[in-house]
Amino acid sequence: MNQNRIARSARMLAIGRAPGLIAAFAIPLVLARVFEPAEFGTYKQLFLIYATLFGIAQLGMAESLYYFVPRDKAQAGRFAANAICALSLIGLVVVALLFVNRHLLADWMTNGALASYALMLGVFSALMLVSAVFEIILIARQRSGGAAWVYALTDIGRAAFLTVPAMLALGLRGVMAGAVTFAIIRVIATVVALVREFGADLRVDRVTLRTQLAYALPFALAVGIEVLYLNWHQYAVASRFDPAAFAIYAVGCLQVPVVDLIVMSTCNVMMVEMARTQERDSDAARWLWHDSIGRLAFMIFPLAAFLIVMGHEIIVVLFTSTYQASVPIFRLWSLTMLASVLLADGVLRVFAQTRYLLFQNVLQLAIVASLAGVFLNAFGLQGAVLVTLAATVIVKTLAVARISRLMHLPLREALPWRRLATATACAAVAAIPVLAVSKVLMLSPMPALIAAAATYALAYGALYMAVNRHTPAPPLLRATAS
Repeated sequence: MNQNRIARSARMLAIGRAPGLIAAFAIPLVLARVFEPAEFGTYKQLFLIYATLFGIAQLGMAESLYYFVPRDKAQAGRFAANAICALSLIGLVVVALLFVNRHLLADWMTNGALASYALMLGVFSALMLVSAVFEIILIARQRSGGAAWVYALTDIGRAAFLTVPAMLALGLRGVMAGAVTFAIIRVIATVVALVREFGADLRVDRVTLRTQLAYALPFALAVGIEVLYLNWHQYAVASRFDPAAFAIYAVGCLQVPVVDLIVMSTCNVMMVEMARTQERDSDAARWLWHDSIGRLAFMIFPLAAFLIVMGHEIIVVLFTSTYQASVPIFRLWSLTMLASVLLADGVLRVFAQTRYLLFQNVLQLAIVASLAGVFLNAFGLQGAVLVTLAATVIVKTLAVARISRLMHLPLREALPWRRLATATACAAVAAIPVLAVSKVLMLSPMPALIAAAATYALAYGALYMAVNRHTPAPPLLRATAS
């Protein structure tokens, strides 16, 4: 095993995706300034529905390519064609369901404006489903550079097609028209790229389709329930509050692009590498998991600490003072990124634990669905975040225990505890000078944020270098290198 391959590939994906994710991150920042809170809330609800459909309606066909393409290169084109055809059919169903049930959807989410956008939303969702295989194929075939370019161009293009109509005062309808246009271009690019990649091998095959479905459908059920769990708190808020209040909550649940950038890139590469090694070298699989967790902890933990400390300044600078009420929600929401470093779902997928994934996702959904109303009544909008945090902690704990059994590890060795503790300590200690600087200087939000970021970067950087200066290579790596 090349000991640096996972780091190099993940780094390539992360660097390549950075410009695109920055552009995508700008979309809500622009729209929050152009639209009134109620219209911005409608936009957020439309794309909440899209995100839910995109996760559920794939039926695991796109994600199954991570499993099959590295293992059977000779039939990779057939697996890709199976996925594209299945996703095309599903997309047509999505369009029909959204259009027919548009008024029911609007009533459920207490927003009558949603009905008029249902058809455009359905077409956009269907087209994005078809093109979902694009980056996955490239990553599965170890073309991280190409995948990074596709991610970047996709995010930049989507940002342009959504924000330009809004800035031209074309309203939300113009934004949705731009989204559909972008999706059409992406589908064309996907088809052209896959024809070049596989040529005549890009064809549907019944034998491989049955194998693919046997893997994908249980996984799809697990993913579908996970998507419902991840988004349930937003639907609970949407069904109880008006669009303007939903906009406040949605801003508080801000998805920081660097988290997806780092975590997903690392997880995708880890899965491919682990799929290649876990059957013949369990120690290598364990090291890949632990090393990935350790690397992520030293990046994600300090980010979460900084977001919590500087939450007010971040929200005001990004979304203006109109959304100051989002600050407490944002601080709580920042805690949810801590659990992402465990990469538990990625490991379970490598071990083909689709039934267990289903179980844990059902458990998460059951917790959130049964308690969301109670928490909202008790804590207001913050309650929706609190119930999500509670469910995440419970399920991640059970997942780590499951992985420890799969890897034949005692619980005390299930995670790289020392590296996690060190990352936590560094992130917390580095926040102390930031608090001091903020209290002493008393700056307006933008200068305060800049000063705090510089202070935190210097403090954390010094701590990181101090604790990692003499860190020895893991025994597995020394043995592999020799």
